[in-house]
Order: sequence, then structure tokens, then C-alpha cells
Amino acid sequence: MDREQEDMQFLGLFGIYLESYKIIFNFRRTFTKITLALILPLSFIFLAHIDVSEFLFHKIIRTENQRDRFQEGSYWYAKLSDVLTFELAAFCLVKFIYFTFFLVFSLLSTSAVVYTVASIYTGRDVTFRRVMSVVPKVWKRLMVTFLCAFLAFFLYNVVAVLTIIVLFIIVLFMIILSFPTEYIDKIVLFFSFVIMILYAVGFVYMTVVWQLASVVSVLEDMKGFKAMNKSRNLIKGKMWIAMVIFFKLNLAMIGIQILFEIVVVMRGLIGIQILFESVVVMRGSFGIAGRLGFGFLCLLMLFKVFLFGLVIQTVIYFVCKSYHHENIDKSLLSDHLEVYLGEYVPLKSMDVQLEALNNSKCDI
Repeated sequence: MDREQEDMQFLGLFGIYLESYKIIFNFRRTFTKITLALILPLSFIFLAHIDVSEFLFHKIIRTENQRDRFQEGSYWYAKLSDVLTFELAAFCLVKFIYFTFFLVFSLLSTSAVVYTVASIYTGRDVTFRRVMSVVPKVWKRLMVTFLCAFLAFFLYNVVAVLTIIVLFIIVLFMIILSFPTEYIDKIVLFFSFVIMILYAVGFVYMTVVWQLASVVSVLEDMKGFKAMNKSRNLIKGKMWIAMVIFFKLNLAMIGIQILFEIVVVMRGLIGIQILFESVVVMRGSFGIAGRLGFGFLCLLMLFKVFLFGLVIQTVIYFVCKSYHHENIDKSLLSDHLEVYLGEYVPLKSMDVQLEALNNSKCDI
């Protein structure tokens, strides 16, 4: 990073993008090795899971349809029930393996990129070997933060489900009390729209807090809910910029996933075929080689989005620190990063962070 930290608070949407691009471009050799070792397998796991899951899902649907043709209690009904049980077990096993490997590579990638960007910020020598020696020590802290974030998302979804249940009960009472149908429809439509918008905004906000907390877990002596609380405080003032950035990144990932499913994966989904008829025709004209080529293109786009997103979330951390005048002494941060190379002895939060920038200037 060639910017002074006090200047980073003025970075807007485009400035954060540009700063992230400069970091990747100037240290492209290191980031290329990190990508090949961690981010590329992460992207491959993500896309391969979609293909395998779709294949198993359609086998399950086909087996269910075949079983329903026979009378319950017959030989073939029992035989197909055993096949269905096996296919469901295989589907669950694939999901478990996917989430395990995806989580591991995701945490390792985050550890590597955050450490690399912080090392660049402090002017330390960055090598791939050094980064990979640090990653196993950092990702354990990230796991604690992830588990706390998972619990927070779980409770958030529980509250959302309870809200929907309450709305359903209210509508049920309105029907019993013979409210006009038009009146009920308007109420359901209005509250459904409000709940959907609030849920989406809250989900994006919690995602931003979690991802920034991952950076906090690496660069400060905090993890778990403590890191998430620190992240929540840091994001104030830059919340909408961060939410827009992460929303756009997630939108790009969803777009890549949809393209991959339509062109490469799709198997007999009539509704989608009608909706994307032109794409399906193009898919049919591709052939196997064309579909593999398009799948490779999706893989390239996806790992670039992953890498860019991880660098951006670290840059946003420094932007938020600068905005709140929480200046970080580069030598102390460098010492904190150096600790990962030996026996981990966590630094106190006061050792990593200086007081507010204005107070620091007064002391000087």
C-alpha cells in the first residue's frame, strides 16, 4: 500500500476498488501462488459441488418417480426404496464433504490473503513460503469467529421464521373473522415485501460484519463475538459503502453460479429451459468440449472474484480504522505478524492499536 493511513479514510467505492487492484497487481507473483494453492481449489470445490449435487438430486427425483409406479409393499417398491435411501445418504455425504472442504479452504484463503495484505501495508518482505507457514496458525482463530458468526446467522434465521409464523397466524385469524379477501391479500403482500427487504438488508449487513471480523481476528488480539463486536463498531460510517461492495461481489458470484448451472449443469429443468431458451439452445450447440470450456471460464471468473473480495475486505478494514482515527503503528503491527512465524504469543489490543489519531498528534 502506497497510501498513508490517514488518507485512506477518504477512499470511496472506486478508491477501494483501485487500491485493491494495485495491491494485487504490484504483488501478483505472491497472489498468483496463493490463488493456485488455495483459492483455485476453493473455486473448483464450489463449482464441482453444484454439478455433483444436481446429478444426485435428479437421480433421487427419478428414483422417487419410478417407485411411485409400484404398489407399496411390492418387491420393486421395496427395492427402489433401498436405492432411494442409498442415494439420499450419498447426497447428504456429498453435502457434508463439500461444506467441510469449502470451509477449510475458505478459512485458509482468508488467512493467507489478510496476512499478505497486512504485510504489504507494513512494508514487510512477502514471500509465498512465509505466508504458507503462517496460515495454519491463523486459521484456527478464524474458525472461532466463523462458529460465532454461524450461531448469529442461525439465530437471525430463527427470528425470521418466527416472524413469518406470526404473520401466518395473524392472517389465519383474519380469515376466521371473515375479513375481506382483498384486504387480507394487500396486508400479506405488504408485510411479505417488508420482511423480505429487511431480511436481505440484515443478511448483507451481518455478512459484512462477519467478513470484517475475519480480518480483525488476524490483525488484532480478538476473535469470536469480541471480533464481531469490534467489526460492528468499525463499520459505522462506512457501512453503506461496505454493504454495496459486498453485495456486488456476492451478486457476481451468484451470476457466475447461474451461468454455470444453465450452460454446464442443467439437466432437464423444463421451467428454466423455457425461461432461458436461447441460452439452452446455445448450450446444446456447445457440445461436451464447449461445456467444459465454459465451465473453465466460470472457474476463472470465480477465483478472481474470490481473490478480489478477500483483498477488498482487508482494505476496508484499514479504511474503517482510518475513518475512526484508530491509527495502527506499522512497526507494532509488523511485530504482531512476526509472532505468527514462531510460538504464538498474542499481543494486547493496546499494543496493536494506537490511541485516536488526534491524541497521537498531541503526544508527538
